[in-house]
Amino acid sequence: MISFLILNGPNLNLLGTRQPEVYGHTTLKDIEAMCHAKAKDLGLQITFEQNNSEGALVDAIHAARGVHSGIILNAGAYTHTSVALMDAISSVALPVVELHLSNIHAREEFRHRSYIAPVATGIICGFGAAGYPLAIEALNGQLAAQG
Repeated sequence: MISFLILNGPNLNLLGTRQPEVYGHTTLKDIEAMCHAKAKDLGLQITFEQNNSEGALVDAIHAARGVHSGIILNAGAYTHTSVALMDAISSVALPVVELHLSNIHAREEFRHRSYIAPVATGIICGFGAAGYPLAIEALNGQLAAQG
């Protein structure tokens, strides 16, 4: 069965209360429920994780190898700083969708640079919480096309 790791980085545990004008009022728990519902509709399995530590995110990416069919990664601020996450993604040879709640290209200049993008299959940004089920559909479609 197809299985995805949905991995969330720093500060995403504060969704719903952190800068709601940017990130909305939906909590990470709400997003997790949305993801489980979408996965069930598509006949997929998901594992949903969040961690504020860069090393723990690297460990989760490594652990996905041989267990999951792909990764959906909202690396938060680590998107713009972490060569370690980029290297981890390159090392596991799994398709990865880079995901952001906000449109990072409409925000501060430093957010326009992603270390994840060069090693990602695709990027979804700017659709808020709805980006998560979109990412599940996109990654599932990508795997089906590769067949």
